[in-house]
Amino acid sequence: MLNKKLLSSQKTIVSGLMLSLLLTACGGTKTEESKTVSIDGSSTVFPITNLIVEKFNALDSDDINVESNFSGSIGGFRNFCQGKTDINNASVPIPERFMEECKKNGVAYIELPVAFDALTVVTHPSNDWAKTMTVEELKTIWQPSAENSIVGWNQVDSQWADKPLNLFGPGKDSGTFEYFTLAIVGEKASRNDYVFSEDDDALVNGVAQDPNALGYFGYAYYSQHQDKLQAVSIDNGNGAIMPSDATIIDNTYRPLTRPLFIYVNAKSAQNNRALAQFVDFYLSNASKVVHEVGYLPLPESAYGVAKIHFQKNKVGTVFNGQPILNATINELLTRTYASEGKEGYVY
Repeated sequence: MLNKKLLSSQKTIVSGLMLSLLLTACGGTKTEESKTVSIDGSSTVFPITNLIVEKFNALDSDDINVESNFSGSIGGFRNFCQGKTDINNASVPIPERFMEECKKNGVAYIELPVAFDALTVVTHPSNDWAKTMTVEELKTIWQPSAENSIVGWNQVDSQWADKPLNLFGPGKDSGTFEYFTLAIVGEKASRNDYVFSEDDDALVNGVAQDPNALGYFGYAYYSQHQDKLQAVSIDNGNGAIMPSDATIIDNTYRPLTRPLFIYVNAKSAQNNRALAQFVDFYLSNASKVVHEVGYLPLPESAYGVAKIHFQKNKVGTVFNGQPILNATINELLTRTYASEGKEGYVY
């Protein structure tokens, strides 16, 4: 590395050739720094992003280093809005408090929906009494007043087994927690006396090992483990509906259908060629990977529009800091890919 004395000398006597070499060296340092892409956030979106990372890394493209992790959508936004990561996986639109945090820190973001999820309530396969649950029964279980009070299955429905009710769910840094709690309880508060984790695989294993368990997480984690989990049909007043691609498309699995997103640091996307390459690869391969993982892909045209928005560096969110309940795919895309002069982006 050049020392300060040598650099000072070069400023006064450097030849054109030496200046060229120095600029090349500086450019090399910048290129090296731009070869890292850091990703954090939602454990629900993680399987999609992680598989895309694996496929991207298999290309051996210019020694680009893509680092993928999960800490929950909310934990991820906390890092993202401090400029610590390039991409945040999110199972909810960016909340208002993080819109403010990002703006305060000068972190502009590009909002890109990538999939649809049917958030799934699960029990142990031996559970033969609660194969269908109403939204109201779920609220009875998960609302704050149930803490240390609703501790048995038969307290929810007298026809259900007289057995302990053991609960598993995501922690409060999870977008899944935020969405489920708003959709089911109707507020942002939940009971606290349950086994929680930001690692959905840990929740899967918890429910799979406990005959008295009830839990919830993204559909992909259920679909990958159907041999040891049982999905619960949800009745929102119009009959019991199982989560599936079909019930997402016809909007009958309500209120637990939701879009999934990635948020990209707009400044990094302009300055980091590796990040731009990766996001382009992500959107080009999302449809196939989303389906492979177990979620519902968006129409191919939606990923094409997302590419255009990314290339134009279209920053902000159309959701004003609030999750959207019961939206269809078409409603999501109409809102997200609104034309100029219609529903606009807020940053």
